[in-house]
Amino acid sequence: MEKIPGFVSARPQKTISLHTTHSPNFLGLNQNTGFWRDSNYGRGIIIGVLDSGINPEHPSFSDEGMPPPPARWRGRCEFNSSICNNKLIGARSFTIGNGTPFDENGHGTHTASTAAGNFVRGANVFGNANGTAAGIAPLAHIAIYKVCVRRCSESDVLAAMDVAIDDGVDVLSLSIGGAATDFYDESVAVGAFSAIERGIFVSASAGNNGPSLGSVENGAPWLLTVGASTTDRRIVATAVLGNNEELNGESTYQPPDYDSSTPLPLVYPRLNSSNVNASFCTPDSLQNIDVRGRIVLCEEGIIARIAKGVAVRNAGGAAMILINQQPQGYYTYSDSHVLPATHLSYADGLRIRAYINTTAQPVATISFRGTVIGDDRAPTVASFSARGPNLSSLGILKPDIIGPGSNILAAWHVSVENNINTRSNFNIISGTSMSCPHLSGIAALLRSAHPNWSPAAIKSAIMTTADRVNFAGNLIEDQSFRPASVLATGSGHVNIQRATDPGLVYDLQPQDYLPYLCGLNYTDQQVGIIVNRAVRCSEISSITEGDLNYPSFFVILGNSSQVYNRTVTNVGAANSVYTAGIVGLPGIEVRVEPSTLQFTEMNQNLTYQVRFSRLTSPGRGTIVQGFLTWNSTRHSVRSPMVTLFE
Repeated sequence: MEKIPGFVSARPQKTISLHTTHSPNFLGLNQNTGFWRDSNYGRGIIIGVLDSGINPEHPSFSDEGMPPPPARWRGRCEFNSSICNNKLIGARSFTIGNGTPFDENGHGTHTASTAAGNFVRGANVFGNANGTAAGIAPLAHIAIYKVCVRRCSESDVLAAMDVAIDDGVDVLSLSIGGAATDFYDESVAVGAFSAIERGIFVSASAGNNGPSLGSVENGAPWLLTVGASTTDRRIVATAVLGNNEELNGESTYQPPDYDSSTPLPLVYPRLNSSNVNASFCTPDSLQNIDVRGRIVLCEEGIIARIAKGVAVRNAGGAAMILINQQPQGYYTYSDSHVLPATHLSYADGLRIRAYINTTAQPVATISFRGTVIGDDRAPTVASFSARGPNLSSLGILKPDIIGPGSNILAAWHVSVENNINTRSNFNIISGTSMSCPHLSGIAALLRSAHPNWSPAAIKSAIMTTADRVNFAGNLIEDQSFRPASVLATGSGHVNIQRATDPGLVYDLQPQDYLPYLCGLNYTDQQVGIIVNRAVRCSEISSITEGDLNYPSFFVILGNSSQVYNRTVTNVGAANSVYTAGIVGLPGIEVRVEPSTLQFTEMNQNLTYQVRFSRLTSPGRGTIVQGFLTWNSTRHSVRSPMVTLFE
């Protein structure tokens, strides 16, 4: 193959992993008012979703109120009958799966409807979280590209991205990814570069290996890398202990006939077995433990959460209390369990274990309290949401942004059944897979409102206007209820209303990434793989990672000062004056020159320089954070700054 003209590179392919009724309102989107109305609900925008396929007959993909697809649309529908419509305008299947674009596991149906599902009244899961479901861009068109079932092959992902680009999509949404590596070895990064060259915005999930540091995926700077946050909705299931202590957890399955007034014996398999997996309620570990008619206490880990309930039910257990390990902290899932259950925090798990140690006959019950809205700690960072630093390119801060990804209700590929003889064609699941399509939908709205903005300008608008505080006005917290690091939040939590009018943007054109890629010390061939053409880095003035015109800063600081340049474009009022301000970064002197930017016209570019100098000598590897903000009378344009001491 290497001798064939046009050969670029070859290697064995890898497989990569798959990574609502309330979240639009949580984000400030309300029908017939505000930005939803001003952006025309994303009308005329095409969102391409690379995922596990779609259930085309789901009501979320009805084309009621939808216009025909734009004339530029060149895609096709591969379902056996002409089942596509003005909402679902394209459906393609690649080599994986059952040979059709039909969704085999629900993931693609869920993400597609989150990005752009139409309005569906009465959406709920077993009666919970009831309301009108809608995607973030409910009048945008959807094109689905099936590249996954449980896993996704790289060749399918690259082929699908090429097809989607030629089809004429405006936004690409990829809730898939793999471990961080060099960008020329990441199929999502390679395919996305071709997309941005055609003006297509690409958002991708950050991955679900949090809260470990350095776990973030999809770290290429031309991608919007999306972490996951909670919303203020919980589906509450309360564990009531024999000492009358009440511990609030979550569960989507809330059987109406469960007798919460009668406590049942509470058993903790870990105390009754020598099997090391007894804590986790694996099927084999429960074989020699009498759990019949009892509530079983299970710890997170080893097997899936719902699988624990299956094991408990099959062993004769009456109910389950699931408790976190320490890294998961206060974060809980609302799952569609197969038996009465609740999922509690690590702290509440300690309380239950302390109670068990105080009595010879511990008892408990579960009280199901339904949907509760109004948690003023929201948004918090979900425990699973991947964290920086960005191991693919340390000088680029990732994730870029967080958005709703916890307990998200959206369309499902089949009817979800449970023990209460009801069905739901919606499901509640969690992951950065769920937060990514929220931002894809937001990008569609911004593209509709600002058709001339580049993908980098849209990304900058999202990042520099993000929120740092929760509903209570305090700093956004992580799963431990401590202020979250920007390695978890990136720029912060997306604020749609502010993103549409950011004041200034940090713009980048595709060719601007070439000096950056050469500065990573990639070979000419490796850079050529990414940009899909011959490159000679010796003829390009390379830049450091920190000098890319990015809306955030990640500074690796030794004994000598570091100087970075940025250029901002005025997209606000023609005559505007912005003044620089620095918050945080203890032990570092930060000097911004000039400290005032005076614009006299729209789309004017001005450049500034930031010098970082250390004032103290903390230990090697110490990380500190802060923010640079450009303030005018109307706008506040904020960039997170992280400094790693060498």
